[in-house]
Order: sequence, then C-alpha cells, then structure tokens
Amino acid sequence: MLHARQSRRSFFVASGIAAFAVATSRAGANGIVGANDRLNIGVIGVGGRGAANLDAVSSENIVALCDVDSDRLGAAAARFPSAKSYVDYRQLLEQSDLDAVVVATPDHHHAPATVFALRRGLHVYCEKPLTHTVEEARLIAKLASESKLATQMGTQNHEHPGYLRLVELLQSNAVGQIREVHVITDRPGQWWPQGMQRPTDTPSTPTSLNWDLWLGPASERPYHPAYAPFRWRGWWDFGCGAIGDMAIHLADPAFWGLNLGGSSVRVTSTGSEPNPYSGPTSMVTHMEFPARGDRGPVTLIWYEGQATPNADIAKDLPMNGSLFIGDLGKIAIQHDGFPRLLPEDQFKDFKPPSPTLPDSPGHHLQWIQACKTGSGTGSPFSYAAPFTETILLGNVAFRSGRTIEYDSSTGKITNEPSASQFLSKEYRKGWEVR
Repeated sequence: MLHARQSRRSFFVASGIAAFAVATSRAGANGIVGANDRLNIGVIGVGGRGAANLDAVSSENIVALCDVDSDRLGAAAARFPSAKSYVDYRQLLEQSDLDAVVVATPDHHHAPATVFALRRGLHVYCEKPLTHTVEEARLIAKLASESKLATQMGTQNHEHPGYLRLVELLQSNAVGQIREVHVITDRPGQWWPQGMQRPTDTPSTPTSLNWDLWLGPASERPYHPAYAPFRWRGWWDFGCGAIGDMAIHLADPAFWGLNLGGSSVRVTSTGSEPNPYSGPTSMVTHMEFPARGDRGPVTLIWYEGQATPNADIAKDLPMNGSLFIGDLGKIAIQHDGFPRLLPEDQFKDFKPPSPTLPDSPGHHLQWIQACKTGSGTGSPFSYAAPFTETILLGNVAFRSGRTIEYDSSTGKITNEPSASQFLSKEYRKGWEVR
C-alpha cells in the first residue's frame, strides 16, 4: 500500500481560520514511488460528477468519502464500506493515510478544497472550472508549481482523440495563421436558469442536507432549491455560469493549440441586463490576444445562451463547438467530435500531419499514473490555472460592464480599477484560502 513517506502536520483551525502545513510531495522528494502500488484516495463530493469520478478511480484504495448530503454519502459508503465518511472535507483532509484527493464539489468549493489539499501535500484531481475566481486560479498555480504534486483538472475531453488531432492541425498551421476563433454553447438554456433574482421564500431544508457546509465559503442565506442540488451554476456566489461550465471544455483546444494560456488579453462582454446575483441569459465575449512568438494576434469570440453569431459564422459553427478561421481556410469541430477542414472541396486531398500527441490512457488513469510515477498529465494545474484565469475574465468584463485590459504577469486590470472587485471574493470565516 502506498502511504505518505514524509511527516505531515495535520489540519488545524486557529482563530476560526483553516490553516494547512505545506508538505513535500512524494514524487518531488523520491521520484518514482511504485507504479504497482495502489493510491489511498479521498473523494470530496460523491454525487453527480463526483459519482462518475469515484467510479473512475475505484481501482485504487478509496479510503475517505465526503458529501454534505447524507443520502449520497450513504450510497457511496455502502459501495466502499472500509472508507471513512465525512460531511466536512476539512476533516477528511486530516486523515493521515491519504495520498491524493478528488474534488467534485460546486465551483465555490473548488479552491478551498484544492488549496487545503495542496498545502497538505496531496495530489489533486479537481473538476472544472478549476476555480471560482481569477485570484484563486493564480494562487493554485503558485502552490502547484511549488509542490510538484500530480494535478489534473477534470476536462475529460482534453484527451479525446478529436481534440488531439485538432491541436496537431493548429500547431502545424494546417489552415495558416488563425485570426479568429468562434466558440458557442446552448447553455444555460434548458440546463439551468440564469438572470434570476434571489428567492425570498424559505422552504424547509432537506433532512439529508447539511446546508451550512454546502454554503461553505459563501455568505449565509436560507436554503432554496433554486440553488441546490444543481442550479447553483447560474448564481455568482456558487458558480461561474455557462462560460465557466462549457468554455473550459470547448475553448480548451484553442488555448492549447494556439498557446493562449497566460497571455495578457483585452476582454469585452456584452449581453442581457447584468444581474448582481445571477449570470446572463445571453453573453458574447471577445478576447483579444496579442502576437505570441511566431503566431499573430487572435481574437476568441464566445457565445452563450441566447447569443448567436452572424449568419456567415453560424453556417459553419457547430452548436457546442468551435470554428477556427485561418488565412488559408477554416476548421470546425463539435464537442466530442473530430475536426473538419473547410471548404471541404479545397481540402479534399489534404493529408493531416503525422500524430505527435499520444493517445491517452484516460483522464483519470493518466492522473493516477502521475501520482505514482511522477509522469505528466494532460491538464495539470500549470496549464489549467492560467486557462481558467483567462476564461473567467469573460465574467469579470460582463459584471463590470467594462472592456478590461488584463496583465497576466501581475494579475491586474490595468485600465478599469473598478472591475478589479470581480477578480476575487470574500470568504466566510474558516474557509479562507489566501
């Protein structure tokens, strides 16, 4: 069995503030730690995506489970009776035999759970978006760099062969220099509502739900089914809206293949009437990136909800997909699909570049192997954090009502100081990550 080989000081609460001791990762200290050993994994959030993640890592030792819903926790515990059960993940992270954790909570818990785990010296797999705020993304990038732990953001489509082939086309300039990227989703739509005011009625809290722990770092308010268990995505206090949900999938090959992550950027978001509580019903975001090395400037345009592109773009842009416009042609791809070069007649004899990106063993297995051997992952926090940081600027521009110019080297908005309030948030006592 694989256990922590260095001493770790446990989690403690002092003056109501959660604090964790930084520990050295096994991979960083000892290199390969045993490819045939089994990891001791704790899973934080075991319903919804958490249940899928739990299945995906069940080949390892599941030693700890956490969920604020006792029904979901009980169902998972019945499958893994030797695992310890927790309602508060801060207590789970005290468990001394942990090697790694999977974080599958609502967005507002991603950073606290991940930061506490990294400071504890644990490998981390965290669902997307990696963080709830820009500031959190920068903190996690710093901690991950210092710790050298195995990390992975849960963007399973990053490993899809269609995306691998697309990135190879982009890196080889198959349609010349890319000047524009259009990315569209039909969410929120039927998936969850946005543009809402906070509810004023106070229905009873389900007996299975620990509402205070579900709120965690967010400000107190009465339980309401408008928030949980799933509709939290549409509320600024809990989720990142459609751009945080789907752009992290759909814009991934653009950031990867065009090397956009970490670039300074100019961002404009327009759409429905801004709401202080909930995301827009319609939003179009323009992200203007400067030249990078031998690549020229590129503009990425994001459409969500009721927003639609003009007819010339719409005819080639698949719903929940991307369209890359280059000097020599276009590439279109749908989520979970394969790239198509356009116009088709022009590229009917096109020979794609030889594959340079290896097929993945699977997003979770890739991370498990990295935990054991120090090998790489497809979406480590060194990539995922700057990517998330940039994507979330779309919400910052929308909520501020301003075009913002963001300096990625400093994490500052240089032209509109009033917009900076949306780069971070306040935390309830006991949940701080700074």
